[in-house]
Amino acid sequence: MPPLLKHEIELIGAPCDAGASVAGARLGPGALREAGLVTRLLAQGCAVHDTGDLDGPSAPAQTVIEGYRNLAEVTAWNRAVHDAVTLALNRGRLPLLLGGDHSLAIGSISAVARQCRNTGRPLRVLWFDAHADCNSRRTSPSANLHGMPVACLCGVGPMALTGLTGQVPALAPAQLRLIGVRSVDPGEAQLVQRLGLEVTGMDTLRTAGADAVMAHALEALPADAHLHVSLDLDFLDPAVAPGTGTVVAGGASLEQARSCLQWIARSGRLGSLDVMELNPSLDQNQQTVRHAVDLIAELLATGPARRASGDFGRA
Repeated sequence: MPPLLKHEIELIGAPCDAGASVAGARLGPGALREAGLVTRLLAQGCAVHDTGDLDGPSAPAQTVIEGYRNLAEVTAWNRAVHDAVTLALNRGRLPLLLGGDHSLAIGSISAVARQCRNTGRPLRVLWFDAHADCNSRRTSPSANLHGMPVACLCGVGPMALTGLTGQVPALAPAQLRLIGVRSVDPGEAQLVQRLGLEVTGMDTLRTAGADAVMAHALEALPADAHLHVSLDLDFLDPAVAPGTGTVVAGGASLEQARSCLQWIARSGRLGSLDVMELNPSLDQNQQTVRHAVDLIAELLATGPARRASGDFGRA
């Protein structure tokens, strides 16, 4: 029987909103810390190493060049994220990336994918989001890179981002599951179909239930798999989580979100985590940040049902 798992977490703040047109996601890491995230994780048995916030360029002007907004700034942030997540994995720790806008997942997941290739571990990525995040410069109505990370990870996008790991694509579509999606641009839908991405819409989550959706998402997951979760807080309904920049009505309730995340916690395979798009400037009575702390704690719960399935990617 594998030993009981005590998560050893490396907390990485990435205060960047260069990938979005609405400012404020850069305040997310500080808000989560101020809301007691570290104390909460320590209280439930996790070891936490807070490495502070990464440094990166600000985006004072919304500059669109060749269909991408603030590409240079977003690229710099993603390189910093890639290197920080790689370092955490090499230390045998679970990287917990606090965003920041969702473009930063290009760096974190590229690092995880590279580590899994180097160590021969299977990888599965669960992407909880209101949006498919699979636009290209030709399909995006906004040119915002936080609407393109899935496409970039699957090899569609600027080489500065698609080639972070030296291998394009960084991620095979079969390694990815999108859950809770309810807003897809017309051209984006065609790209999703062309790439063959597996998308579970919010309608399915509501009608089939979280148990059925998550059983399918985790189906045939090998015992030694590395499971990465990328949680965009707009996965939640705006009534629950107003503090995010691109809200879409009809999202997940807290009960539905908890049920999904409990499945992941019970799997014992969680190896890395992004929590993205918290915008405290849009929040109401800090309800979004409080719910975010609760959901992170849910994912990182320890106890008799949590068993280690192997190292967190130590090379």
